Amino acid sequence: MNNRARAAALAVFDAINTGELSGLDDLVTEDFVDHGSPFPLPPGPAGYRQVLTFVHHVLGIRYTIDDIFDTDDRVVVRATATGVGVDTIHGPGTEGKSYQMTTVHIYRTEGSLLAEHWGVRDELGARIQLGSLPAPDPGAFANAPQGA
Repeated sequence: MNNRARAAALAVFDAINTGELSGLDDLVTEDFVDHGSPFPLPPGPAGYRQVLTFVHHVLGIRYTIDDIFDTDDRVVVRATATGVGVDTIHGPGTEGKSYQMTTVHIYRTEGSLLAEHWGVRDELGARIQLGSLPAPDPGAFANAPQGA
């Protein structure tokens, strides 16, 4: 177990929630890579600060931690994100609408620091909540083959 890396991951989520991202320099390695960024980033704290600024200020994301565990070189966080729709990102008519999205975050660690991040987000569910994509037709399931 790596309690110091777990504390670093939790501090990242606190930073996202508050928008106070200056502490990232003490939480991630100089060559940190965020594999889940929607746009190219430079490695290290500056790049991570760039994407988390977007997450906090543009998307209005705030996280609630649902579960966390760690191993010698990984920290895994399951969290619920609450955000605000942005027309240019989520589609016309979504501006200002709130949504919730389940997420999973995997960090590779080096000692007490975070070295890499992979994120899995239920963006489809968020878009359905925002109304920019239709919900699946429940009738489609009635015609599905049974017990394959």
